[in-house]
Parts: sequence; C-alpha cells; structure tokens
Amino acid sequence: DLVVIAARPSMGKTALALSIAKNMALRFNKSIGIFSLEMSKEQLALRFLSSEAFVELSKLRSGFLSENEWDRLTNAASKFCKSKIVIDDEPSLDPRTLRTKARRMKKEHDVDVIIVDYLQLMHTRRRMENRQQEISEISRSLKLLARELNIVVVAVSQLSRAVEQREDKRPRLSDLRESGAIEQDADLVMFIYRERYYGGKKKRKKMEEEEEETSDSGIVKEPHPAEIIIGKQRNGPIGSVELIFHPGFVGFYEEDVFHGDVLI
Repeated sequence: DLVVIAARPSMGKTALALSIAKNMALRFNKSIGIFSLEMSKEQLALRFLSSEAFVELSKLRSGFLSENEWDRLTNAASKFCKSKIVIDDEPSLDPRTLRTKARRMKKEHDVDVIIVDYLQLMHTRRRMENRQQEISEISRSLKLLARELNIVVVAVSQLSRAVEQREDKRPRLSDLRESGAIEQDADLVMFIYRERYYGGKKKRKKMEEEEEETSDSGIVKEPHPAEIIIGKQRNGPIGSVELIFHPGFVGFYEEDVFHGDVLI
C-alpha cells in the first residue's frame, strides 16, 4: 500500500512519520527503512531519542540534562540500538535510484515499511513538460514499489497554499500539491491539522519561533491537540483521530502519555 502523510510546512509531517516508524519498530518489532532527503541521519537520530526519552530536543543538543533525563535517554538509546531501523540520507533521489536502494533494503533487512521524506524533494531523470507530470511519475513509482516489494510505502508530501486562503483550514484531498496523481495512487491519505498553528499571524509567528528545531530555549514547550484526518482510505472508513503534539519533543502522542510523573 501507498500511504501519504500531507500537511503544510511546520505542521509536523516528519514528526508524524517518525512517530509511526518509532512505534512500529519498538512496539511491534517491524523493520523500517527511511529515505530522508531533507534531514541527516544524525538529525533523525536526535529526533527519535527526544520523542522516546521525553527529553527536549534543544537539551539533547546542549547536553545539559538532569539525572532522570540521562536515565531516560540511555534507556531510549538502548531500545533504538536493538531496533530494526535503517536510514538512507542521500539528499537527491530519483525513482530509479530509490527503487534500487529499496530492493537492497528489502533483501538485506527485510523491511516491512519504507518512509520517503519527502516526495517533493525527489526528481526524475528524464525531462518532463512540467512539475505536475514529474510528481505524477514519482507518485506512481512509489505505488509500484510498494506492490513489487509487498511492503507499505509512506510518502511525506507538502500541501499547496490553497489551504491558507480558506476560513476552514482543515486540509482536503484537493490541497495535495502539484498533482492529483498523489490522491489517485494513495491507498490512504493522512492530513495533519493543528488549530493552534492558525491562531493569528502574530501568534503563529511566535509559535514557529518557539518550535524552531534549532531553538536554544531550555523551556519545555507546551503540548497541544493535533487532529490527524484520514482523508482517504481505500479499504476502510475516513474520519479523524486526536493526538497530542509536543513541540519540545517534536513528536505525536496519545492523550494519556503526559498524565503522571514521567517527565519529572
């Protein structure tokens, strides 16, 4: 199957993809392959550790952790060392190269899921008339790859700016950027919507500054609701699920995770 995670920039697309990868690898012992065209292996590793250890990303970078945080970090690192997560961070990929690498991952690591982050950073070898045709070919190649290897391919995708012009900013299938082929090829489409993101221009600018990955702030950012909208599901119902997004840990969690003293 081809699964698409789509949202506007800074909404948490990579965070959701990594949360899915983390849960499948650590909770269900699945083998996960990640093609990261935007972030390095080291950046992804820090994000994995931050979200699993409940240690703010900026603290991981600074190294100023409490004893409790060091214990949680050590425990999280041990889990990831034992997990079956393979990361390829080549920044420039075309469908043919991706297919070759994915076949190798399947042969050597028997991957169950491949994540591509993100679709619009890929390119094709042959010249196309326009970007829409290029995205269509990339989308189709991911669908065929999932079928050939009998795996789930999760493609992260950006949404068009059209969503910003509406009063109701919840994403729709028509917002999929540059190509309707993504909607046609996908077996499941997930959108991310965080109402707090759209709380006015000043508030939004402040949020983006607070959530900036390179922030040096030592303050744990406040968790807030995030709606995961199932816009398409070929073999099931559509609807939505509410999760909690934690900017400090750059991760999505179920509501009950932060009830208790886990973060003390």
